[in-house]
Amino acid sequence: MSLFSSILSKLGIGSAKAAEAPVTVESSTSSSPAPATAIAEVDVVSKLEGLASSHAEKLNWKVSIVDLLKLLGLDSSLTARKELAAELGCPAQAMGDSAQMNIWLHKTVLQKLAQNGGNIPQELLN
Repeated sequence: MSLFSSILSKLGIGSAKAAEAPVTVESSTSSSPAPATAIAEVDVVSKLEGLASSHAEKLNWKVSIVDLLKLLGLDSSLTARKELAAELGCPAQAMGDSAQMNIWLHKTVLQKLAQNGGNIPQELLN
């Protein structure tokens, strides 16, 4: 299972395939495929804040990919983050600088969560 699939799974979002392609469903009232509105949107912030409130460490998941991964109980090591960055298509110039990679990775993970049915506030996506 890919690391991003693990993130989706921990948050209860879709399936592993959701990260790869938009989901469409056939509507009984329409002859054309439509976005899968039957899939419930997941309130990611509420889930993460709930986890954070019971976590022993104070984690700043809203800005830190390391803290976000720790909060989800996933490997937050540099090796794991590099693997996740490669999986999500991090630009080569950012891969060479861990600070740039972490910033890119945090933003991209939140954007991908939103694309896959996670309800992420706009201020966290910018």
